[in-house]
Amino acid sequence: MSALLLASTSPYRRELLQRLRLPFDCARPAVDETPLPGEAPAALAARLAAAKATEVAARHPGRWVIGSDQAADLEGQPLGKPGSIESACAQLALMSGRAVRFHTAICLTRDGDRFDANDVTTVRFRALATAEIARYVAAEQPLDCAGSFKCEGLGIALFDAIENQDPTALVGLPLIALCRLLRQAGFAVP
Repeated sequence: MSALLLASTSPYRRELLQRLRLPFDCARPAVDETPLPGEAPAALAARLAAAKATEVAARHPGRWVIGSDQAADLEGQPLGKPGSIESACAQLALMSGRAVRFHTAICLTRDGDRFDANDVTTVRFRALATAEIARYVAAEQPLDCAGSFKCEGLGIALFDAIENQDPTALVGLPLIALCRLLRQAGFAVP
């Protein structure tokens, strides 16, 4: 059993955390991800990251737990995971030719100790034709991704630009900020 636990079953987050070469386990958090009425996307991401970490930490005392969540923000309105092909196409059509902010929050906690960080990435979508959107969604099936794309795959072709401080944040786990938090918690991270 490792000292570190990722409060997620996301293969994307697991792959990112493996880059740090620290032993860790994964646990599924039991958290309702429904946005609160009027909740801003940045607040939603921060609340859910903390809730996931706290819920898993309560079941695993003595272990450091990483919680992370991401919310897409189109002019103040949150865009969640589409869940269906129709919703994914509709989201991408809505974002076509526009800038969308992605708030990625992380929380590292253990037995009452807690460290938090947030990252903001702006994605500028190029103008997308309906046929392009349909081809992309059929090819990559981004139904479990906030914003309906996978930037680490074919989704990169949908953009004009990505503006951020941490290239891993858009995938779902900002490793630069996480390394800082892990060092604060006493982990030896190069």
